[in-house]
This record gives sequence, C-alpha cells and structure tokens, in this order.
Amino acid sequence: MSNTGKRVAKAAILLMVTVIIARILGYGREVAMYTIFGQNYITDAYRAAFSIPDFLYMLLVGGALSSAFIPVFSACVATNREDEGWKSASIVFNYTLIFLLVLIVFAYVYTRPLVTLLAPGLPPQYINLAVTLTHIMFIQTFFMALNGFAMGILNSYNHFASPAIGSLVYNLCIILIGLAFVKYLGIAAFSYGVIIGAVLNFAVQIPALRKVGMKYTFSFDYRDKGFRQIMILMIPVLAGLGVVQLNLFVTQNLSSSLGAGTISALNLAQRIMNLPIGIFAVSIATAIFPTMTALTARGELDMFKRSSSLGLRAIFLVTIPASLGLMAIGEPLIKLLFQQGEFTPTMATATNEALFFYCIGLFAYSSIQVLNRSFYALKDTLTPVIVAAITIAGNIFLSINLSAGPMGHKGLALAYSLAGILNLVLLLSILRLKVGKLGGSKILLSFTISTGASLLMYGVVRETMNYLMGTLGLAFKLNLLISVSTGIMLGALFYAVIIYLFKLEESELVLNMIRKRFSSHA
Repeated sequence: MSNTGKRVAKAAILLMVTVIIARILGYGREVAMYTIFGQNYITDAYRAAFSIPDFLYMLLVGGALSSAFIPVFSACVATNREDEGWKSASIVFNYTLIFLLVLIVFAYVYTRPLVTLLAPGLPPQYINLAVTLTHIMFIQTFFMALNGFAMGILNSYNHFASPAIGSLVYNLCIILIGLAFVKYLGIAAFSYGVIIGAVLNFAVQIPALRKVGMKYTFSFDYRDKGFRQIMILMIPVLAGLGVVQLNLFVTQNLSSSLGAGTISALNLAQRIMNLPIGIFAVSIATAIFPTMTALTARGELDMFKRSSSLGLRAIFLVTIPASLGLMAIGEPLIKLLFQQGEFTPTMATATNEALFFYCIGLFAYSSIQVLNRSFYALKDTLTPVIVAAITIAGNIFLSINLSAGPMGHKGLALAYSLAGILNLVLLLSILRLKVGKLGGSKILLSFTISTGASLLMYGVVRETMNYLMGTLGLAFKLNLLISVSTGIMLGALFYAVIIYLFKLEESELVLNMIRKRFSSHA
C-alpha cells in the first residue's frame, strides 16, 4: 500500500474509532434526556430550538465553508503555497465571523416568529420554551463556527485526532452538565451543556493549530485570489444548503402538527439511522477528501477516479448490511436503550416505524458523502447543489402527500429515503459524464452482492432474536440485551463469511487498511 493509502487508512480508522465513542456518548445523552422527559412537547421544543442555530452554522461554516475552503487550502498546502493559503484563510475567517455575528443578532431579535413558522404545531407554552432554548443555543453557534474553521485547517494537513477528540468532549459535557443541573434548570440544562461542550470542543483544537504553524492575518483584502476562489465555490453551496434546510424546515413544520413527540421520534430515528453514516461513510469521506483534492491538484485523474470508486464500494459493503441490520433489530434495540423512565413502549414503536423507512435510504446518504466530496475535490460545487435542489423538491412534494395520508410520520421518513436514492443516482451519473468511467460494473456488482448477502443476514438476525425472545425467561432488559447482542454478532459473522467468499477488491482494501494500521504499531 502506498504512503498515501497508509495515511488515509490510519485517518479513516482513527476517525471511525473516535466517532464510535462519540456516538456512544451521543446516545448516552439521548438516553438521559428521554428517560427523564420521554417524547413529548418538551423534547419537541428542545429539538426545534436547534433549528435556527444549526441553520446559521451549516450555512456559513459547517457545510458551505468547509466544502469550498478545504479544496483551496489543501491545494495551497499540496503545492507549497502555505503562506498564501493562511492569508486567504484569515480573510475568509474575518468576513465569516462578522457576518455570523450579524445573523445571530438578527435571529435573536426575531426568534419567536421564526420558531412559530418552523414548528406551528407546538402549543403556545412550548413555543415559549423553544424560544428560550434557542436564545441559549446561539452562544454554541459562535464557538462551533470557530471549531469548524479549526477542523477544516487541520483536516487539510491530514490531522484528524484533535477534531475527533473534540467531538468526544462535546458530547460528554452535554451529558454531565445536563444530568447535574436538570433538577434545577429542567431541559435547559442540556442546552447549557451544549454551550460548554462547544467551547471545550474548540479549545481542544488550539494546540494542534499551533503545531501545524497557524498564521493569522488581520485583513479584509477582498482582492485576494484565494479568498475570491473560495467565495466563488461557496455561492452554489450556500444555495444548496439553503434548499436542504428548507427541506428540513418543511419536515419539522409538518411533523409538529402530527401530535406530541412526533418531532422527537423522527429526530431519534434519524439519529439511529445516522450512526452507520457517521461511523463509516463520514469517516471514510473525511479522511479521503484531502487526498482526492491533492490528486486533482496534481492532475492525477486516474488515481482520483479509483479513490472515488473504491470509497463508494467500501461504503456499500458496510452500510447496506447496516441498514438491513437496523431494520431487523430496530424495536428491540430502541426498547433496550430508551424504554425506561418516561419513555414508553408506544414511543419505542413510533420511533421504530420511522427508523424502518429511514433505513431504506441509509446506503444512499452514506454514498453521497463520498460523491459530494468527489465533486468538491474537482472544484465543482455547483453540480451537487443542482442535484440537491431537484431531489429535495421531490422530497418536499412526497413529504406533503405521504404524511397527509395514513402513513403520517412514516411518510416523512419514506420521502427522505426516496430522495436520497434519487440524489445518489443523479450524482453518480453526472460524475461519470464529467470524469469518465468509474468502474460501473464493479460498483453494480458490489451493490448486488452486498444487498443479497444483507437480505440473507436479515433473516438470520430476525429468526435468532425471535427465538431468543420467545425462550429466554430472564428480566425484560436482559432478554433484550442478549437477543440484540446475539443477533448482531451472528448477523455480522454470517455476512462477513459470505462477503469473504467473493474476494471483493473493496473488502480486501478494508482488511489491508486494518492490518496496516495495527502492524504500524507492532
């Protein structure tokens, strides 16, 4: 394996390990909150309170800036123009921070009408709660913006450890502060935990920034070449994110009128669905993004296409079984983790119904993580926006029609999945037209084998859990723990054996990545 491959392998595995820990902490946070409050208008208000602050962060930093900033800054690093890159980064930082502060002030003043627009189904007293929690969350937005800049710079230097550790600190703070002060502050304690977590998340990045030689310049030189290039790349991404957020807002608007706890049920189901995406897809895509950017900067298009294809097939290999596995263990898993305190069996069923339909599109949203970054590495931020606009328009149409019928909140989850599959097909087709053949037959073969093996695995997991739940005479939670754990282990072993027999290139790649990672420490 080349040095580049080793670096990507190490980065991907490091990210996977830390993301797994961060997700465990994240679910610990959810368990704590839902055990105390259940799924009702209180938790709906808490979820709604994230809408505006998250929108501001994603619009300026989390999505748009990182997508436009990393390709330009990484190209400067790869071509020995670091001083230029640091100057451009400083200018972008200065303008973004000012613009963000202006938007925060504006949103703070008009929080109530915005919350009412986004969640009209909430009763008045819970609108008031959502407004209060939103005001608290705005502080988090500022520090998460600083963290977003730090992460973009460090990722460009292939430094992934500090951002990963920062995410662990973030989730841990929410849990500790929330549990410590919930008796005195109610659900607002978790919001204050979000603030402290965001501050410490950024603090963790500072030593690493110094180590890579951070060079800040107080400048607003809009004529800077790098600044202009980043702005040009940002414009279509901003438009795309605006469309994406519109879709999320429509979903929240519709779900707020479907009864108490519906926003929370959809949010929890989507968080569970996002677990494999965060562990595998985002880790692989984040680790490979700087490498793909460097390859395109050096004109190595064949290696770029191979990286994109292998990344896509590796994601199919792990996320298709993950989706069917979650379908198989969904309700027992939700009951195991959350059914205690104020979280009832009815809430578990409602969450699982949404999870089932979200899982249909899990593989698609995982694959989009790589495909979007393939376009960004080519400095094409317009195509993903156009595709997103088309698919999200369809998603909104489907959401309105499916949720109005007997499907209710399940229709919102199904619409989301169908839109993701359409997005994947369009991106893959356009990328092939743009750069040439990506190994379509290999991609299709990988998808077919992974799907077939996963369907067989689904049957094994379901039968195993049904048998154990029907024969074990232990305590309810212990029955669930044994049944879910055994089902997961047998399913994973069964799937691994089938995939091993096919000797797929991507499975060998994943095994080699793991071997190289551990042999380097031997």
